[in-house]
Amino acid sequence: MYRFSYSEILEDAPETGRERERAAFDRALALLNDVEARGLAGAERTAAVGFVQDLWNILIADLLAPENALPQALRDDLVSIGAWTMREAGEVLRSPDRSLAALIEVNTSIRDGLR
Repeated sequence: MYRFSYSEILEDAPETGRERERAAFDRALALLNDVEARGLAGAERTAAVGFVQDLWNILIADLLAPENALPQALRDDLVSIGAWTMREAGEVLRSPDRSLAALIEVNTSIRDGLR
């Protein structure tokens, strides 16, 4: 199965790429919000946070790719946000009582920026 990189999708159809990204962030946020609202722990919490980690792993890899056409300053900022998200996700997984609010807030801002 061939997986298109972010830059390939944007090159062919910028709006399609952004729609896919928004959908991925929407899914991540739905999972996080559900876990937070219902006070879920264990597998549900791990799955929600894991989805966010997987999303950012993909995004960071694409942002670091030399063929990524986004401006370097924007790429650097997004990688920085992604690195913070990964650190915070790790903390959330290590501390079951830790709120997901910061992850939700930052990822909501990124998702909203794609509109």
